[in-house]
Amino acid sequence: MEETPNGNRRGHGAARVYAQLREDILRLTLTPGEALDETTISKTFGLSRSPVREAMVRLASEGLVKTLPNKNTIVSPLNIAEFASYSDALDLVQRITTRLAARLRTAAQLDEIKTRQQAFRRTMEKRDALAMIASNREFHVAISDASQNRYLSDFNSRLLDEGRRFLRLYYQSFDDVLPEEFSREHDEIIAAIEDREEDLAEYLAHRHAEQIRARFLNHLLRTQVDGLSVLPPKRNGEDRPGAR
Repeated sequence: MEETPNGNRRGHGAARVYAQLREDILRLTLTPGEALDETTISKTFGLSRSPVREAMVRLASEGLVKTLPNKNTIVSPLNIAEFASYSDALDLVQRITTRLAARLRTAAQLDEIKTRQQAFRRTMEKRDALAMIASNREFHVAISDASQNRYLSDFNSRLLDEGRRFLRLYYQSFDDVLPEEFSREHDEIIAAIEDREEDLAEYLAHRHAEQIRARFLNHLLRTQVDGLSVLPPKRNGEDRPGAR
């Protein structure tokens, strides 16, 4: 494996840059549309530009960075206008995969779904946002795997990957302290799959997606002046200016 000037193996260096930039992008420390300068990143990590480029290629394959026509690289924009279409697609694929999982899952696949849910609960307790995003993904992927349809499961996985930053904003609306009902909804879905209740499993998957969508949109519409009064406080026996 090629050595960098300071003795680091290039493959290891590329992995290190990838991991750090990926975390910063998913945490929104690096904001959508922010420029990523290879020279600056190289100096920060003490590496040549080759491993930085390798890291960028890997991030681009995940849709996290974008190369512009002028060859500059930026953090991929987060297109809020596409959220409705995105959430519709995720809702539909999770409804059908959850229904199929209730019909076709094996005992081993059911155990895997339960294991993924236990991991998600642990990340909730730790308030680790990135770990919550990852474990939530694995929970829903385990369900789609149990649908016995590789194409649907692959599509579900891709949608979950593309929506990681949306989910990060969603968790921020709770200050990364998710209510117990979020995990309880997962448990209800598991119970329906275990009991092979196809209609109920699909309904619960849809309700879960709808609640996340509504909360996310409410968070986006919230402003810093909600509930703020710019009028002076009312004194005893005195109306506020303009009051009738």
